[in-house]
Amino acid sequence: MTRLMALGSLAGLIVLGLAWEMWLAPIRPGGSLLALKVLPLVVPLAGIWKNRMYTYRWVSLMIWLYFTEGVVRAWSDKPPGNYLAMVEVLLCLVLFTACALHVRARFRDLPASRPAVS
Repeated sequence: MTRLMALGSLAGLIVLGLAWEMWLAPIRPGGSLLALKVLPLVVPLAGIWKNRMYTYRWVSLMIWLYFTEGVVRAWSDKPPGNYLAMVEVLLCLVLFTACALHVRARFRDLPASRPAVS
């Protein structure tokens, strides 16, 4: 379930970022190079698809950059850009929550015979 939440919110952020900067509310008419901000979001798609723990862990840290952008633009942009920024913030929170819950569940399912790391 958390894997699907992570994949869905990550894909949603990619689609939102492209649509936002190319058609819905670009900084310049006709789109802008700011659409390239979605490229770092494409990198973890394969790792989350393959259920790699390391990917969930670093994505949960990287996503705060997009969260910060969303908060700043929600506060400073005019409609519809500020509404798109609010959707970005929501998707970031869903992705972070999915990653955190996934990592927590995977650590809980580790065998008890494994020695604790201190």
